[in-house]
Amino acid sequence: MLRCARSLARAVVPFAAGALAAAALAAASPARAAGPAHIAASDRSAWPQPLNAPAAFDRASRAEILAFARQLALSETLDDATLRARLGLKQIDRPALERIRGRFWQRLAAGYRNALRTCSPPDAFCAPASDAAALRGLALRFEAAPEPAYAAWYADAARFHRVYLDEQLRLAALFPRVSSEIDTYSAIESDGSELGDRRFLLSFDDGPTPSGGNTDRLLRTLRELRLQGTFFVLGESLQRRSDDAARLYAGMCVASHGWQHQSHARWPQWQDSVSRSSALVAQRVGAGYVPLFRPPYGQRLADSGAFFRAQGLRVALWNIDSQDWNPKVSADAVGQRLLSLMLLWRSGTILFHDVHDKARQALPWLLQRTRGAGLEWVDCKRYPAAAG
Repeated sequence: MLRCARSLARAVVPFAAGALAAAALAAASPARAAGPAHIAASDRSAWPQPLNAPAAFDRASRAEILAFARQLALSETLDDATLRARLGLKQIDRPALERIRGRFWQRLAAGYRNALRTCSPPDAFCAPASDAAALRGLALRFEAAPEPAYAAWYADAARFHRVYLDEQLRLAALFPRVSSEIDTYSAIESDGSELGDRRFLLSFDDGPTPSGGNTDRLLRTLRELRLQGTFFVLGESLQRRSDDAARLYAGMCVASHGWQHQSHARWPQWQDSVSRSSALVAQRVGAGYVPLFRPPYGQRLADSGAFFRAQGLRVALWNIDSQDWNPKVSADAVGQRLLSLMLLWRSGTILFHDVHDKARQALPWLLQRTRGAGLEWVDCKRYPAAAG
């Protein structure tokens, strides 16, 4: 059982050098940027009810959607200079930013409509909103908790969603100059947002670890929990475990993350990295292989779709980042952040890293907190065919 992250409830987690910083590399490079100053942390103990039924999940989901939508609407009033200062950027790509905002509004509106289906008077957070414009108006009026029982949650959610929005807007403001998971380039790419309501896919990057390490421990936990995951492995790491790869990943899905953990946006050998690693996975894992590729840091070239199509691969991104790679984010905080984001987006691909031990600790807590909520963990063999 995870402990409540109350120490994180009133403050956000400082960013530390990790995946985003490594993706950024040198600030002098035009295709790089330093990571965000803060990472959003949530305190789920502030929510006053269990999430042990579909209606209970929907009530909490409507609340998270309204809290995030309010921050999104307020951000639209900021001029470029204010927004650059807030995000810590010297320049922003305004068209990309507006495109992502538009996608967010459409997805939030669809999620809110789905969450309204279980509303019955006098349930909370049940004001109707038929489209994005109506949801924006509703969010702007969401200035306080509707009842005293939700006051602690409202204060925590306002902090969480302000910082989480900045994480997303920062990626959007840099795209496509710095590619990332924030947007797709073509139909050959998927990020999990296409999954149907209440459906989630587990994914794990950067393994495998040496025998007996975090990958082995995580796989034992997944089997105990009767969960599946898609493991995006590095070719050079898999090569060291080729003899036991099929046994190690039995019952799971395995795909390529490249030969080495380098940004494919600026690596001349990226095509070789893709083909070599995919061929090795298919050879060593056998039936567990799935024809997906996840670019390190989510970085890839805008015109790479034709290559992946010719290789018979789909680019598999994500839309829910656990931040488990970040040394300043505890396993407790990983679980609580994920639960808030699952309530917010209502479906998607969750990003973990099996080279770290936090997923193994967070997942049992997450399943316990959502038992009875009507969620579906997607069969990895059916992704992305399971969309819709």
